[in-house]
Amino acid sequence: MKNNLLANRLGILFLVLLNVGCDQISKEVVREKVVPREYIELIDNHFILTNVENTGAMMGFGDSFPPYLKILLLQLLPVLVLFVLLFRILQKTNLNQWLVVAFAFVIGGGIGNLIDRIAYGSVTDFFQIRLGFFRTGIFNMADVSVTSGVLLLLFLSLKHKKLAF
Repeated sequence: MKNNLLANRLGILFLVLLNVGCDQISKEVVREKVVPREYIELIDNHFILTNVENTGAMMGFGDSFPPYLKILLLQLLPVLVLFVLLFRILQKTNLNQWLVVAFAFVIGGGIGNLIDRIAYGSVTDFFQIRLGFFRTGIFNMADVSVTSGVLLLLFLSLKHKKLAF
């Protein structure tokens, strides 16, 4: 029983660190290889690679906040929330495995963007998708992790009316 619990906890930490690692490696490559604001069409005009530093949150939210408010809302509060989430999923022993995966993706992506905010004062974003009327903002792999985790959480909550957390 104890070995199984340890294996589960290590698996959760591995998933979180895998998400953080993919995010940080991709951002480092972009910082080193792509000139800021360069516009590289990877697939016609549908999948674009660029290098943009976002000093706010999603879609630049909070960009013009005073520095103390940015630190509070974009660094300290997320650290607290992510720590509580990670502690909760490590503490619980009876969680649905897909729920654990979803939370690990959210936590890993959140940590990836937090590392940038704390280390650089901004988050490196570099992908954009344009498919007809569908256009995304510029995003990174941490955003993909968080979005994937949230979508999985939404799917699970619709599929299973009662999930224990």
